[in-house]
This record gives sequence, structure tokens and C-alpha cells, in this order.
Amino acid sequence: MAFEYIGLHLPRNEQLNMPTVDRRRLREVDDPFDLTSTEFRKLYRLSPGIAKDIVSQLNIQLKGSRITALSPDKQVLAALRFYATGCYQRPVGEQWGISMSQTSISRCVHRVTDAINNSLFFNHIKFPMTQIERQAAKEIFASAPSPFVPGTIGAIDCTHVSILGPKDNESNYVNHHGYHSINVQMICDPHLRILNVNAKFPGARHDSFIWTSSAVHRVLQRSYETGNLNTFLIGDSGYPLEPWLMTPLPNETEGTPKFRYNEALCKARNPIERLFGVLKSTWRCLSRQRVLLYKPSFAGKIVNACATLHNIQLSDQTPDFDDKIVYDPEIQIQVGSDAGVPSSIAKRVQQRIIANFFL
Repeated sequence: MAFEYIGLHLPRNEQLNMPTVDRRRLREVDDPFDLTSTEFRKLYRLSPGIAKDIVSQLNIQLKGSRITALSPDKQVLAALRFYATGCYQRPVGEQWGISMSQTSISRCVHRVTDAINNSLFFNHIKFPMTQIERQAAKEIFASAPSPFVPGTIGAIDCTHVSILGPKDNESNYVNHHGYHSINVQMICDPHLRILNVNAKFPGARHDSFIWTSSAVHRVLQRSYETGNLNTFLIGDSGYPLEPWLMTPLPNETEGTPKFRYNEALCKARNPIERLFGVLKSTWRCLSRQRVLLYKPSFAGKIVNACATLHNIQLSDQTPDFDDKIVYDPEIQIQVGSDAGVPSSIAKRVQQRIIANFFL
């Protein structure tokens, strides 16, 4: 055990009440950055290089003024370990290389989470806003193993993250599975890179409500209304069909163009389902088997932090797609001068997609 490094052989109850100086000496002896890269990843999910880079970027926000203050690297590693395991704070503090009290772990999680949200989140979670960025997003989707049609820039879906039931408006957080959660909307590309996160809504809110209330919905609607007619997301049947959001058709006969449309759409939106699996298995604090014992607003910040770390981790990886499809920018889905409510326009867009690509 770690206590043997400084010659301490105390009963368990006395170890938990060790003086601060002993914990500090333990942290100095147990330096996680001395681990091999493989061992470090098992504990903290990131490579040592990425972790050091995060420490460097957050150094100013985390650096304390007192001599006894926890160093930024120890704060970041404590938070990473909490994100990675989802354990209670006291067991996290007693793990190898951390050696902190429960209150210290709590402060680390709050400070690092706030720092990531303030300094890193908007740099690494970016929805394509400009024409150049959207063109690049279209090309990424067109070159995926399971593309949909030209114009697709992302796949959208929601997932539940379990939380402690809040005192205020508790019933709003009980989802259709029967437990308390926040309903988190995410948009990703085929590389599982997260383009947008919305972790502000309680678990009882339906996916479609979150979508229609989101900033991305307003952005795409405004883009469509100003003449950008060939940019859309793909979602499941829980979302409304809109000119900027394609969804599957119900109960179509196998072998028909509409069935092939459904099949292509479902395959193309598979990355968002895989993203949720990867995210929750890497950062176990988000998994169903764990419960974030925080207020909903801070639980949302933890989701943002984990999404940011996910994208940072992806930045060192190069996707390797075997089945390359060349994107032709000349292929457009012309919607003409359709008039009417968005749902009727969306149906016409959907019909033209089926006619152009699935007959």
C-alpha cells in the first residue's frame, strides 16, 4: 500500500485521519507521471502528454497562492480519476498517486470542471457555423464508411445521464425509464467527434423539445431561410422532420426506395449511438451504473468537461476509413420555391432525396 512508502503502519481508522503533511508527502512520493503510458491511460484515460498539456492550459486558473495549495497537475489528475471511475470522492482520494481528503477531491472536481468549461469547452466543441466549415463537415460525412447523401453535416440524438434527484422540481428529472437524469443532446460526425452538446434539460423533457429549443436548431433554420438549402442533420424517429433535419419513414416495405432511404439514414446515424457507448465507457461517471451526486447545473458541466476531453483525445488520432467515397460538390438537392409550413417543405425535401438517391 502507498502508506508503506513513508514508513507508516497504522490501523485503517487512523490512516483516514492522517495529518495534511503526510498526505502531501505521499503525493510527492507517488507521481503518476512516472507511470508508463499504458498504465497512465488505464488510470486517467488520457496519455501523459495530453494530460500535461491540459495542466499547462489550466495552470493559471488552478494555481493556488498558498504554499500548501494543491498543484495544478494534482488537481487535474484527481478530477480525471473521478471522471474515469465515477466513484465517491473519498475512495478517489485514497487511490494510488492521489492521496487527498474527500473535501480536497470535491474542490478539485469543481475547480477543474469549471476551468474546462470556461477555457477549453468552446475551443474543442465547435458546430460548423461558416460555409467553409459546413462544406468541410459535408465532405467528412460523404467520405464515411456509411454515408447518407451530400449535405449531411452531423448525426443527432439524446442520452440520459443519471443524477441525484434535486430538491426543486424533482419530478421534472424523472425520465421515462423511471430514474432521475438530465437528457443530454449531442451532435457528432462519423469520426465520433462531438460538434455540439446541450446538457441543460431535465430527464423528463422529450428529445424533440430539446432540439426545437436549442441554438443549433435556430442556426440551421436561419441558414435555410437565407438560401442554404442543402445542409441538414440526421436523427431518429424521436425528432420532427424538418428541411434541415432528416428522419426515417415508418413501416416501409423492404426493397422499396423509401426502405433504402431508411436503411441508409440509420447506418449513417450509427456514429452517434457509438459515441454514447464510447463516452460512457471511457468516462464512467456518465454511465447508468453511476449517479452524479451534484445539482443538475453542475452535472451538465461535468458532461461538457467529459465531452471536451473526448474531443481532445480524438485530436491525436487519425481516422482510418477503408471505404472512401468522393464527395461531389456539384450534387445538390434543389428544393425550388416551395411554400408552406416547414413540415410540408421538409416532406418535399425528403421526397426529392429519395427520388435522387434511392430509386
